[in-house]
Amino acid sequence: MRNGFPSTSDTTVLVLDAAPPTPPPRLGGLTGRARVLHADGDTLAERLPLADVLLVWDFSSDAVRRAWPGAGPRPRWVHTASAGVDHLMCPELAASDAVVTNARGVFDQPIAEYVAALVLAMAKDLPHTLELQRERSWQHRETRRIAGTRACVVGSGPIGRAIAGTLKALGITTALVGRTPRTGVHGPADLDRLLTRADWVVCAAPLTDDTRGMFDARRFGVMQPSARFINIGRGPLVVEDDLVAALAKRWIAGAALDVFEREPLPADSPLWTAPGLLVSPHMSGDTIGWRDELGSQFVELYEAWEAGRPLANVVDKERGYVPGH
Repeated sequence: MRNGFPSTSDTTVLVLDAAPPTPPPRLGGLTGRARVLHADGDTLAERLPLADVLLVWDFSSDAVRRAWPGAGPRPRWVHTASAGVDHLMCPELAASDAVVTNARGVFDQPIAEYVAALVLAMAKDLPHTLELQRERSWQHRETRRIAGTRACVVGSGPIGRAIAGTLKALGITTALVGRTPRTGVHGPADLDRLLTRADWVVCAAPLTDDTRGMFDARRFGVMQPSARFINIGRGPLVVEDDLVAALAKRWIAGAALDVFEREPLPADSPLWTAPGLLVSPHMSGDTIGWRDELGSQFVELYEAWEAGRPLANVVDKERGYVPGH
């Protein structure tokens, strides 16, 4: 043991793999330094007691929540290749001594760029332009200038801050809302007031007991009729039926969702045909090479763990996110 951690020779890293065609992580940097085992949702419970470290590569699976309460020893460290940790947290993991880390830093700027693309697409009516092109229909229209508009970004973590910075670069006056008020960040008490003035509402909050369902009929009702809503946080942050109703009643002008209560989105979901809604398949942070970046990040964290150094990106298991932002 070194500083309370297993020595290199007896360290086992267990990877919760994603289903094909998603490739396994590239962990060549661990060759000769750790034994790497693999599991899927069906075999995780039986292999979990063998692991010193668990890498949750399948960040859409709830297998960890199901397997962790079982019998036997548990890993000292759990890393998820995602920003959110709601898919793996359970009371037993939260109460354990296991350290949980996330992929903070990998997705910040890609998601910010995606949000900017959505804002531009909606302001410039690009979806309608593509529809008209398919119909070979020449219809001149006027579009909206985004410089001088207002945005409210809900979620003051690295992703929310990157979104705010990118929108400000486009000339959008941006307010950032977080769990606690501080310099440059509004608290929850200011949210409704900011929503009434916002042209763009971007949800980038973590999923916790406090934030689940935070965007509901009441919140959509206080927004301007010209406002657009974007969710790149977690699907359950939004009451989806309320959003469909708000769009149908024209309480808001449009929306874009990249995350959903159920994924993949069922073919019979009313979200597919909701007026003014752009649907994308949870891809806002996934740029070319993103999986390699996630694998490299884990290897770097492993090197710190192996040496007994403090880990970066440590999640507060009660709050459900990395504190200090």
